[in-house]
Amino acid sequence: MHNKIFFFIALALFVFSCGQPTEKDREVTEDIKPVLLESETHKAFFHNLSKLCGKSFKGEEIYRSHHGESVADKDLVMQVMACTNNYIYIPFHIGDDRSRTWMFVVEDGKLRLSHDHRDEDGTPHEQTMYGGYADDTGTAYVQNFPADEYSAELIEDGGGNIWTIKLDENLTTYTYRLERDGEKRWRVDFNLQQPL
Repeated sequence: MHNKIFFFIALALFVFSCGQPTEKDREVTEDIKPVLLESETHKAFFHNLSKLCGKSFKGEEIYRSHHGESVADKDLVMQVMACTNNYIYIPFHIGDDRSRTWMFVVEDGKLRLSHDHRDEDGTPHEQTMYGGYADDTGTAYVQNFPADEYSAELIEDGGGNIWTIKLDENLTTYTYRLERDGEKRWRVDFNLQQPL
């Protein structure tokens, strides 16, 4: 378990040390295909997600359970700013808070979603790099990421977390949804038809 925690800390430090995405990272290219992913469905989802690269979109909170604080009154923006065959990084801003990045990473032949949380100076938050690997229940447009062992230990009662990322088939909406033990916790939708 300690090796896994060390790995995620090392990954977070590596990502931060890479600095801002380059112009090449921001390019929208048709050849972003994660050949190292074992699942054809995961490959298709990753490729569809990569079509958003280089663009930013405004979001809207659809619901928030009583377990968390609503952000419905804040500006929600996702920026699909770095895309390669091995990763897609999406900074997610809540008002002036720019501490969050969703990371879709090709790792050991699997697709992983990690949540990278940092202070302005790049210092990792106490709860960062949590997430999990996509399971086999998804499609080219929807993937489910059950919490992994690291996340279950990091987040209180987080072992039942499932993060779902959904693109509608016309690429008009991106949905981020969190459930815990079957209970709806949080959902944010982003309008892909009107890039910022």
